[in-house]
Amino acid sequence: MKLSRFDYDPGSALGFYEESLTALGALCERTWHDRLEVVAEGRAAKLWNDEGNLHSQELLFAAANTIAARDAGSEVFPGCPLTFRLFELLRPAPLSLEKVVLARVNPDRLPDLMVLEKLWRSQFPASRKWRLAAELKPAFHFSLVAAVRAEMQTIDQHWSLHRLAVALPGGETDGSLAADIPLLGVDTQGEVPAWPVAEPQRWWSLLRDALELEIRPDLEAMQKRQEQYLAREIQRIDDYFASYEQELARRGARGGAAGGAKSGERLAAARAEHARRRLDQVARHEIRVQLHLDALLLVAEHCWRGELEVEEERTLQSVAATFVPRTRRWFREIPEGQVTKGHVRPTHGSTGRRK
Repeated sequence: MKLSRFDYDPGSALGFYEESLTALGALCERTWHDRLEVVAEGRAAKLWNDEGNLHSQELLFAAANTIAARDAGSEVFPGCPLTFRLFELLRPAPLSLEKVVLARVNPDRLPDLMVLEKLWRSQFPASRKWRLAAELKPAFHFSLVAAVRAEMQTIDQHWSLHRLAVALPGGETDGSLAADIPLLGVDTQGEVPAWPVAEPQRWWSLLRDALELEIRPDLEAMQKRQEQYLAREIQRIDDYFASYEQELARRGARGGAAGGAKSGERLAAARAEHARRRLDQVARHEIRVQLHLDALLLVAEHCWRGELEVEEERTLQSVAATFVPRTRRWFREIPEGQVTKGHVRPTHGSTGRRK
């Protein structure tokens, strides 16, 4: 799910900066209702210099409707670079993997078999016969919840924050878990599950696929704008060089043999420059997406595990599956040898599209 942005408020922003910089070891004092005096060294000073040298700065928290020119190093305003850098400093490095067990839903109550069959058939319409081959037993279902920030670099800069939830090990998206995770109860007294081994590369691949699916509508809208901008710039370049080549041709016709040779060289150079300008505009209108993983949570929830006999494509097969009461959804268990491996760095990723 895409998280909504907070409306910018200078007072709230000042409080956030004061609390955050103090936690990083800086000395802060409010000199006015919209000003904060900061003396920082070490980690806190990296907000202004990468070396962490001693730095003194008065920050101005400008109103959202301010139209005057702004100083990105000393003013805080909507979307200012200092806020992003401060967030990067507050994020733990390396990123920690938190774990939580959700409270039971309808504890110790076995689902009705007719309901289970109906739900299976709605998820897997190709199934013909369905039978529970072994008694349902309590188990744990694992999901991965992550906060991922997407920076979309086009002619205009865009960014969005997303909370994603994918089931393990298959990577099925779980929109309800992503939306409701702040409201779900936590089981602090129950059984501790055998947590799955962390696989950063493959997990990041699953999250990246889920995010690409979620931001696709935004990217398609950006693509249409980029194509319009690019078509306009390409037309402008084509018109300019078409007129210039016509002028060179006229000059060559008036200058005789010597003038024609020189005009031919200029025409070849103009065509090469024309091609270079077109390629330059294509590169300028490329869409680049930078993904940043900001938080990671491994979730375990109580479920029911069973062995099923199902007929699919005229083949009777035995399937191990788990039923999650919270979502009323079945998850097939994937054999270990069939789990694909991702090949993406676990800390960040990028994709580029030429428009």
